[in-house]
Amino acid sequence: MSVELPFAPVDAIIRRHAGSLRVSSEATEELARRIQQRGARLASEAATRATDEDRKTLRVADFDGSRSPDPELPVAPVDRIARLDIDERYRVSMDARVALAGILERYAGHVAAAAAVLARHAGRRTITLADVETYFELEPYYEEAS
Repeated sequence: MSVELPFAPVDAIIRRHAGSLRVSSEATEELARRIQQRGARLASEAATRATDEDRKTLRVADFDGSRSPDPELPVAPVDRIARLDIDERYRVSMDARVALAGILERYAGHVAAAAAVLARHAGRRTITLADVETYFELEPYYEEAS
């Protein structure tokens, strides 16, 4: 699976949460890949909801019911990500694309903030691939605690 999402906006999201830390290109690439996987999964779940309601168009409500104002992630690649695992007969409304971009941006920000904590904990000045990977290794434990 190739990464559809450009790295620049993902890098900007990480830097927004990194403070004075630097960001490795490998960390940015890995987070972009993870964002894409999550987006494809969310769109697939949304398509299932649309099918249950006998619709072919994915709507905002199929994602989370709210549209984010002006997400940093570009909508065109998010649209391509949404279509990775769904049948071509589905359409994705513009509001749904923007909502998905917002969801993925919040997700990326959460991961970036955690990766920054991990980098600082390790005594490094750079967020690395290891920080992003460690977040995802620990993620199942966060879900159990909530």
